[in-house]
Amino acid sequence: MSRTVGLIQARMSSSRFRGKVLELLHGIPLIVYMVRRAARAQLLDDVVVVTSTDPTDDELEVALKTAGVRAFRGDLHDVLRRYVDAARSERATEVVRLTGDCPLIDPAIIDRVIALRRSSGSDYASNIDPPTYPDGLDVECFSWAALERADDLAGEQPEREHVTLWMRSKAAGLARANLRAVADFSHMRLTVDYPDDLVTVRRLLAAIGTANSEFDLFDMLRALDAEPDILSNVHARNEALAPKALQLGQS
Repeated sequence: MSRTVGLIQARMSSSRFRGKVLELLHGIPLIVYMVRRAARAQLLDDVVVVTSTDPTDDELEVALKTAGVRAFRGDLHDVLRRYVDAARSERATEVVRLTGDCPLIDPAIIDRVIALRRSSGSDYASNIDPPTYPDGLDVECFSWAALERADDLAGEQPEREHVTLWMRSKAAGLARANLRAVADFSHMRLTVDYPDDLVTVRRLLAAIGTANSEFDLFDMLRALDAEPDILSNVHARNEALAPKALQLGQS
């Protein structure tokens, strides 16, 4: 029986913005806001937050349980192993990887990436290889077999920390597919890694003008077209990841 599970990695000990996942959006924790958006994807059977067993994440687990969100706790530093253990626990045959700094994730894009992997017969599909969607709407989807193979063969610390680095490497030899947006929006920053990113997201939500989570990429683009100064946060995309990817020969 096939089972597609969205696994959202999150932790409290972010080096750039500690505790960001519990910052509030429309009165609820950012991570809960994100889970509710992701759960609207029609091709996901379930959504689980994968955090660590480190005591720093006890508060996060309490917040998730209070909101009725399921959580799985695993290794703090070996995030790839955390994904493997969570996927096995959920009996997932297909995994969607999301990161907890993307509260505006679009469920329609999640569905498109899942559908692309299935229709292409690829081991791994995403909208980041290369990116054309705004930073913060990143989606990766891969088979259980690809995840298990990565766990067996990915030996470098960056590959364990960033989960899909090995899958996207030349050495892996996996069949990959990439979803492209209608235009290149990759310069737009809608992720939350720094306090000014949170300001941007809150301003965008105010501009969209809805207290619920039922809006999509095009609603966001319309709001940004009307108020372009919302995007005042300027940081490099995946700045912590890029040097590690180059070092490992990712393509």
